[in-house]
Amino acid sequence: AVQLVESGGGSVQAGGSLRLSCVASGFTFNRRCMAWFRQAPGKEREGVATISPSGSTANFADSVRGRFTISRDNAKNTLYLQLTSLKLEDTGIYYCATHDFAGGVCRPSASFPYWGQGTQVTVST
Repeated sequence: AVQLVESGGGSVQAGGSLRLSCVASGFTFNRRCMAWFRQAPGKEREGVATISPSGSTANFADSVRGRFTISRDNAKNTLYLQLTSLKLEDTGIYYCATHDFAGGVCRPSASFPYWGQGTQVTVST
């Protein structure tokens, strides 16, 4: 079964940084697009970033472009999200996600069927 386990969330002051990780199992990691989503309190879940199976192509939401970096280590079946220059509006639960097949659309606007349990990021002044 597909499993996605996020970690690395926490509380940080505005302007600070965090690195999130997502360990994947139950599927061929290096053949799947991987994604990060987030959900702020009272808001719908939004796509933050995606990365192609090889790691060669990344796409970002406008709200995080230039501040967040997505990467992956296919040897470790692990996805990362580096968050820098954090803002109050970056607060939320961050989820990693993947498709149920190789070759799915790899953009933050795409729909993904598999999700982790999430990790909380709280940005304060």
